[in-house]
Amino acid sequence: MPKYATAAIRTIALVGHGAAGKTTLAESLMQKAGALATPGSVDKGTTVCDFDPLEKEFKHSLGSAIVNFGWRDTHVHLIDTPGFPDFLGQSLNALAAVETAVIVVNAQNGVEMLTKRMMQWARERGLCRMIVVNKIDAENVDLPALLSSIQNAFGKECLPINLPSHGGKDVVDCFFNPAGEADFSSVAGAHRALVEQVVEVDEKLMETYLEQGDVSPEQLHAPFEQALRDGHLVPVCFASARNGAGVKELLDVFARLMPNPTEGNPPLFYRGEGDSAVEIRAEPDPAKHVLAHVFKIVVDPFVGKLAAFRVFQGTIRRDSQLYIGDGRKPFKVGHLFMLKGKEHVETDACVPGDIAAVTKVEEITLDAVLHDSHDEDHIHLKPIPYPAPMHALALELKRRGDEQRLSEVLHKLAAEDPCFRIDHSGSETVIRGLGDLHMRYILDKMQKQYRVEVSTKPPRIPYRETVAARAEGHHRHKKQSGGAGQFGEVFLKIEPLARGKGFEFVDQVKGGTIPSQFIPAVEKGVREVLAMGPLAGFPMQDVRVVVYDGKHHPVDSKEVAFVAAGKRAFLDAVRKARPIVLEPIVNIQINAPATNMGDIAGDISSKRGQISGTDSSAGGMVSIEGRVPLSELNNYQARLKSVTAGQGSYVIELSHYEPVPTGVQQQLASQYQHVDVEQ
Repeated sequence: MPKYATAAIRTIALVGHGAAGKTTLAESLMQKAGALATPGSVDKGTTVCDFDPLEKEFKHSLGSAIVNFGWRDTHVHLIDTPGFPDFLGQSLNALAAVETAVIVVNAQNGVEMLTKRMMQWARERGLCRMIVVNKIDAENVDLPALLSSIQNAFGKECLPINLPSHGGKDVVDCFFNPAGEADFSSVAGAHRALVEQVVEVDEKLMETYLEQGDVSPEQLHAPFEQALRDGHLVPVCFASARNGAGVKELLDVFARLMPNPTEGNPPLFYRGEGDSAVEIRAEPDPAKHVLAHVFKIVVDPFVGKLAAFRVFQGTIRRDSQLYIGDGRKPFKVGHLFMLKGKEHVETDACVPGDIAAVTKVEEITLDAVLHDSHDEDHIHLKPIPYPAPMHALALELKRRGDEQRLSEVLHKLAAEDPCFRIDHSGSETVIRGLGDLHMRYILDKMQKQYRVEVSTKPPRIPYRETVAARAEGHHRHKKQSGGAGQFGEVFLKIEPLARGKGFEFVDQVKGGTIPSQFIPAVEKGVREVLAMGPLAGFPMQDVRVVVYDGKHHPVDSKEVAFVAAGKRAFLDAVRKARPIVLEPIVNIQINAPATNMGDIAGDISSKRGQISGTDSSAGGMVSIEGRVPLSELNNYQARLKSVTAGQGSYVIELSHYEPVPTGVQQQLASQYQHVDVEQ
């Protein structure tokens, strides 16, 4: 049986920008809690969380790592996440497994790009949030100004729950202790601000506070949890993972003030699909049916597939029979593990709030829901909105005969990483990720772990085709060559849809002019054109096709005839509907020295891009946001490094598609027609 109850569990994710010190903070927390004799070092490659060989080589986290430890009367499940935008998928996954997101801020660098994004994503998921200002003992830090910038960026609900003292060598509590001396600000004032913020969510307690002038910490517990759930309070803690300042106090905040699984905002599960899906609200009751969510997959060359999951309802035991999503066939839990970095510690049972793992169950995929219900409906969570991977490389094998091996390795990597995609465009194998660093990591892993060597080149830009006007199309397919013939006739209309709406196929045939059994064949013919548009050979999107009339023959009409008729009728309509080529426009966020701002803005403008905003950060850096056509960013990393002397970095994500300039469309169309003629 579990050694602790759900009310004693805390689930916490350390998130934030790179170099904020999350991994070092995790080491310090484990050491202070007695789970480690001495904390490891990122530089020396000895930390519990950065155990992957490539993490040791790169000297920063490349994936999320899970640890657990006890503190006082609580049990903490802690997830350390990477802080570089290229590995956002791992950080977003971690948010799906916890009640509390701890956003770690580097006291030297202040509020950075990923600080803002993680605060936003955590709020959107309904998580309780806390900010930890790390490295308070570093040189040239202005903590009062940093606290002010945090409040300006995220609101006045960001209030210090402790303050630095003795020159950053210690911290003083402001919640339970209304007295004390701090390096800046007033402890009494911070205590009063916290209490007043908390009592605002409870009218009766506010009346008591106004009458008596104070309330006890015990009276504040329930409204404190509500303020966290509502986003009405975001506590700010100060700490130094390096010298240990505030680490014990942070553990106490976890144990005494952060929500347990019965106090957080539970995620909504769904049974069924589409409009008929029914909400299932998970209850953290160990006696109910099991609901658990798989938020991390690791394909280990020795252990096999490892699936880490968070239990939201029910109890999972060794030998439990569980289903995966809408799977009809259960699997048996052979071994149940708690994780501590790369260590797997076997356990007997997991209750709501626990984070655990199973191995060697090949059917489990990322984002799957595990349950013990015999219902055949699909049980799932709302999908995590991952950023679309836009950095792409085309692969070429260095050794012939490795084609099957390459396919297997790529699918293993895709199983682990929600922001890694594999596309096959003709004879080209294209991999897509979130950035240059992401791609380098994938290629290094392919070579060093799986011994697959490839060369790379820029891939084709993922242009799309659509139509700009309404039109009608018609085709009669008739073939007679002795014996049974082929006959099918189709009339259809097409019209453009709004950007991003995809494809709609509508059957408006009346009177059986096209028998219902042949309508799917017409759609199949249409989809053959969608896969390779007639203008420049790119997939078509944002178009509605309405089939409204046709003819059939009682003997000669066959599926193949209506596939051909549907295809030709659609081509006929597309050619009349002003077909256009669309290009992907990406949001770009560039971090660079402020002195290079002018050069970067001019460069983006020369690439048909637009700057939408800038934001200064600590250390003379600036964050530049804008939009630019993806086709203009070929080899941009090298260009940016040249302009900024190696200090610049950028991340992109898909914004939308829009028509290419006329000259570009003519060039793409002529190239396609040239290839088509040659073939």
